[in-house]
Amino acid sequence: MRIAVVGATGRIGAKLTRTLLSAGHQVKALSRGGPALDALVKIGAEPVIGSFDTGVGELDRFFQDADAAFLMVKTDWNNIHQHYPVVAQRFVDALSQSAVKLAVSLSALGSDVNGKTGHSECFYILDEKLNELSNINLVHLRAAWFMENTATWTESVARYGRIAWFYKPDLKMPWVATDDIADLAAKELTSPTGEHRVIREVGSEDLTMTELAAIISKEIGKPVEYRRIDRKRKDVEAEFLKRFGTPNRWLDDDLSADAYNNGVVRFYGDAPPLRPQLPTKMEAFIRDVWKPRYLQSVASEREPETFYTWSAKPEL
Repeated sequence: MRIAVVGATGRIGAKLTRTLLSAGHQVKALSRGGPALDALVKIGAEPVIGSFDTGVGELDRFFQDADAAFLMVKTDWNNIHQHYPVVAQRFVDALSQSAVKLAVSLSALGSDVNGKTGHSECFYILDEKLNELSNINLVHLRAAWFMENTATWTESVARYGRIAWFYKPDLKMPWVATDDIADLAAKELTSPTGEHRVIREVGSEDLTMTELAAIISKEIGKPVEYRRIDRKRKDVEAEFLKRFGTPNRWLDDDLSADAYNNGVVRFYGDAPPLRPQLPTKMEAFIRDVWKPRYLQSVASEREPETFYTWSAKPEL
């Protein structure tokens, strides 16, 4: 097969591209260029310089000679709600002119809800726009929280033995490793079911934040506490706006936290489809990937303070 991969040098795209090439498929790798793309070219990828996120390159030609495509949007946190509709329309415009018969799109949990749901709202827009492609079979991979994003808390655990986030401590949250998403995408692209619209709820393990803290604590041999950030505190909001982000980002995080904590967005929905069995579990991920980064934080000079490190301070 000849497969076009958007974001080919990202965490998911690079793994997907390597997997497809090793299986004997041809891959058109879209990227802005650089050493990561050069490495993929050395193992057989066909490089295409451009970006659907920025609109740069001959995007209308990218899918023309491909059998299938992998789609993903790079989140622009400074312009999140305007960014997704624009990129989704670029996908539709380019795919409509192509011979592609199957597209696999990286979506996210909560994309089934139409409303003010913060981050999830963007994926609802993405899914709905892509569904306009009536002549293309679509697989929406509704991915869970990335395990890799737990790196957000290596510094706060190293400094204060604490992780801080917006979600209820007893809320079961699904997690997935990006390598598992790439492997599932490869399977969907190369072994299509022939269905017109497919939704895959992509998460390997459901954990509360308290349970995640306990896994980290066990691995590093030190107590680790979970603190839910009180977003109603004006001093917390003021510090965020002063040092860490914009009013739009604060509002978007508010909407996201409310949607999940209050059950507006439900993990896997009311009638969850069969979830693919994915291999990576959180205990193994924390041991093999997270802990080495944590040990680097312990040994190195203090990194610039982030909102999540600041939120973990004992005096807060």
